[in-house]
Amino acid sequence: MSSDDAPVEIVPYDPAWPAQFEEERQAIAAALATWIVGSIEHVGSTAIPGLAAKPVIDMMAGVQSLEAARPAIDAAARLGYCYFPYRPDSEHWFCKPSPAFRTHHLHLVPFGNGQWRGAIAFRDYVRRHPAIAVEYETLKRQFAHEFHLDREAYTRAKHPFIERITTCALEQGYGDVQSSEQS
Repeated sequence: MSSDDAPVEIVPYDPAWPAQFEEERQAIAAALATWIVGSIEHVGSTAIPGLAAKPVIDMMAGVQSLEAARPAIDAAARLGYCYFPYRPDSEHWFCKPSPAFRTHHLHLVPFGNGQWRGAIAFRDYVRRHPAIAVEYETLKRQFAHEFHLDREAYTRAKHPFIERITTCALEQGYGDVQSSEQS
């Protein structure tokens, strides 16, 4: 982690997060319309009502393929998104406004693939299971304290929980490409 990076901070749920997502979704839908083939989804912790989170709006937009969506990298830059080749074989990943201070993440992912279905399944499952949301929040707070200055370690620490819940959710039929949120 760079010394310029903001620390990992978990804040109480902000009821403004859905409106912030919607505002950004509209801008992304207009700017990236050529490449988006699926919906634009609010994913991550800010998409789960009542859940404390890092105050970063995570969005996932469906594309036909990563290769076909490569020109979208420049279009996203015009919206202020910084591209990073994080998991370049599975997504185009962006943050905004800077790597050190992030208010938004954008994931361009092939629509309906395993990563897409997993993110939707996890979000929808946690939304519908308050005890799981409490467990997740407890872990997030613990890991934010433990890895306050290391975002990557924080993310790695959460991974086993996310994988376990995602597997459970997919087994129960969550993650259908027809999401509850529409673009």
